[in-house]
Amino acid sequence: MKIITDSLESQLKQVSQRTAGLTDPKIEASVREIIENVQAKGDQALRDYEKKFDNVDLTSFRLSDQELTDALDSIDDDLREALEVAKANITSFHKKEIEYGFVDSEKPGVMRGQKVISIATVGLYVPGGTAAYPSSVLMNAIPAKLAGVNRLVMVTPPQKDGINKAVLAAAKLAGVDDVFQIGGAQAIAALAYGTESVPRVDKIFGPGNVFVATAKKMVFGQVAIDMIAGPSEIGVIADDSAKPAQVAADLLSQAEHDKRSRPILVTDSINLANAVSDEVEKQLQTLPREEIARAAVEDQGFIAVLPKVDDMFTLMNAIAPEHLEIQLPNPTDYLAQIKNAGSVFLGRYASEPLGDYVAGPNHILPTSGTARFSSPVGVYDFVKRTQFIQYTSDALAKEADYITKLARVEGLEGHARAIEAREEK
Repeated sequence: MKIITDSLESQLKQVSQRTAGLTDPKIEASVREIIENVQAKGDQALRDYEKKFDNVDLTSFRLSDQELTDALDSIDDDLREALEVAKANITSFHKKEIEYGFVDSEKPGVMRGQKVISIATVGLYVPGGTAAYPSSVLMNAIPAKLAGVNRLVMVTPPQKDGINKAVLAAAKLAGVDDVFQIGGAQAIAALAYGTESVPRVDKIFGPGNVFVATAKKMVFGQVAIDMIAGPSEIGVIADDSAKPAQVAADLLSQAEHDKRSRPILVTDSINLANAVSDEVEKQLQTLPREEIARAAVEDQGFIAVLPKVDDMFTLMNAIAPEHLEIQLPNPTDYLAQIKNAGSVFLGRYASEPLGDYVAGPNHILPTSGTARFSSPVGVYDFVKRTQFIQYTSDALAKEADYITKLARVEGLEGHARAIEAREEK
């Protein structure tokens, strides 16, 4: 791996110059055409696109409840147990995120409050192709159901040999209400606008390729979206106490996702930097997804060497990684120094894949530096809040002059008169 020993200021400048890739105008035009076609032709457009892009002729998009049950029954016992352990841990963690409203009656004659309301219908996009991510189904669906979402609609690209059984099993375990075999930008359009078969949803979750991401951007406003997911990232802060083989393995655990993934080590030890670099090369040679991981390591990854622990955290906070491992003695001592990270893994035994699968905290995290202002997916993403106010006549009278004064300062005479119309002469 590339080892950088520049000053902190130089490295911070390089990080600040990083920009998210712009969407290709040709892709935008193609996606816009797909969305408009789905709006105009509904199910027929979906059939045409699935034939064109996935080489599958579909007469029905929705899978039956029995097909989901059969998928769950067909997986081996070890996989089912792993899914159920993950479900239990995800549930126990996310239950603690459930929000409740409040009522405030601190002043005589005044009642104020907030009501937490679940989003009624949510769409979940699950990528298809060679990769299958049943864990991501659990990570989205379980918080949705804990939030009280009434209808959770999952879409996933059709496959000639059928949709991956583990994905369908996870959907059944997590309580997904409907599964439709449609993918790509056309699936996002169907969720946003509805068709004869696919219900219109209120918010769309889940990652996808550049066409899916572009479609999500374009339908935002018609529906809400969770985020625009970028390539996976892992940052590791470590010193000489860390084991090079473990650090290298953790970096490669994310590098194997995508050629654009970003594996980053920040350390105060040039000895560790060299050892990890050597170990990464050694492990790459036996990694099944070597081509993908090697491209990520060579094009996106680096090891930064800085003299002080405070500098290490300053740089990593600027990077704002999706995953952050702290491999330092007494790692919990450093929690206060972490300002920007999607999910934090403390100590040698909290390897990043622990969070991917069974620990319970969500693995759907902000990427591309958006941890500066975004959070992991949680129950709070599947609810909205509304507020309420009630005043008695006496309570309104005490504050009426303040309201009319502010209204007239803003040039809104109608606002002032609406209050004065309630004055009891």
